[in-house]
Amino acid sequence: MEKSERLLYRIKEGIFDVGYIWKKEMVSVLRDEGVLIFFILVPLFYPILYSWAYNNEVARDVPVAIVDQSRSSMSRQFARSYDATSDVAVKYYCNDLEEAKRLMGKQEIYGIVLIPSDFSTNLNRMEQSTISIYCNMGFLLYYKAIYQSAMMVTSELNKHIQISLSGNYTDREDEITTQPLAFEEVPLYNSSGGYGNFIIPGVLMLVLQQTLLLGIGLAAGTAREHNRYQHLVPVSRHYNGIFRIVFGKSLCYTMVYLVLAAFEVLVIPHMFNFVHIANPYALLGIMVPFILACVFFGMFASCIIRYRENVLLIIVFTSVPFLFLSGVSWPSSSIPGFWKGVANLIPSTFGIRAFVRVNSMGANLSDVRTEYVAMWTQVVFYFFLTCIVYRHQIILARKHAIDRMEEIKATMHKSVKKNAEL
Repeated sequence: MEKSERLLYRIKEGIFDVGYIWKKEMVSVLRDEGVLIFFILVPLFYPILYSWAYNNEVARDVPVAIVDQSRSSMSRQFARSYDATSDVAVKYYCNDLEEAKRLMGKQEIYGIVLIPSDFSTNLNRMEQSTISIYCNMGFLLYYKAIYQSAMMVTSELNKHIQISLSGNYTDREDEITTQPLAFEEVPLYNSSGGYGNFIIPGVLMLVLQQTLLLGIGLAAGTAREHNRYQHLVPVSRHYNGIFRIVFGKSLCYTMVYLVLAAFEVLVIPHMFNFVHIANPYALLGIMVPFILACVFFGMFASCIIRYRENVLLIIVFTSVPFLFLSGVSWPSSSIPGFWKGVANLIPSTFGIRAFVRVNSMGANLSDVRTEYVAMWTQVVFYFFLTCIVYRHQIILARKHAIDRMEEIKATMHKSVKKNAEL
């Protein structure tokens, strides 16, 4: 009976200590303006700003120049058809290529269409003719718009030439001549072919991870500043257990970020009409381990990064590399083996892959089993790493407290001895 009572008492005491640590951590978060910025304001407003900037999805009316050296009816027809497309707008007609290059150097145009002088002559001679397209590859969306529009107009022009030379009598014969094999292009998961649907899902998950790391790091820096010996864990009877400390702190961060995660993965896609065909249960299934992995990863990193200023320098610097390592903007098959190993240590790697497949492709948990298992593995791995580093912090804090007590006792002993001598 006594053992059961002692066990019940220890359980109650542990729950009370976890609640106390959670409360202290929540109060410190609410009182720290820097932590509030990264915990509340940035996760709320940065996704809105980023999504709004890319809400147009594709580039329209990209300015181009045409250098028409042929000056024939066929070249003018090509120029009119090219200007009629929605993706480009012919802003200039230049006399030569050098004039068009100067306009591109001033960034007044982003592409040049060169129609050679023998363009119409070659076509009339039943010979192949060439149109040269010069694109500014510094802007990939502009390149896509300029090149694809040229290919579409050229294809239509080729059809008309084929029909005029075929000598067919019916529209069906013309159709077979220009398109003997019919096909239908169906873009999957990104019907608009836009940049927003491509990159925003990965960015949303990365924002959650990076702001969480920044907030936890700043909170840890504040805790060190408030303690006399710059330790992360204060000397207190409530902070008397590694699991209590880790659970109490992580509970605070997890509660805050589960709400923010719901906003980012549910509200943002609907606000900006991005692709969102996620199964709610699959979405919940990947977000819980992802947030927990980020929390424990951030708590582990906060023990290594001692100062608030260093947190900003290190975490912000890693944002773009983490996005590339996830494989969402660059194929993971093209990433070297060493960097793949580094990527496997980062929660965003598996979180982004799982979220893109669940949100944009309608995958279930069974379809993202690899990422799901990997995130839970990271949760366990970083949880125990956090416990190890926090144990080291507790030992250091107690050692300094004992040394301080010994110094006080020694000082009091000298003072008493000196008074006795007097």
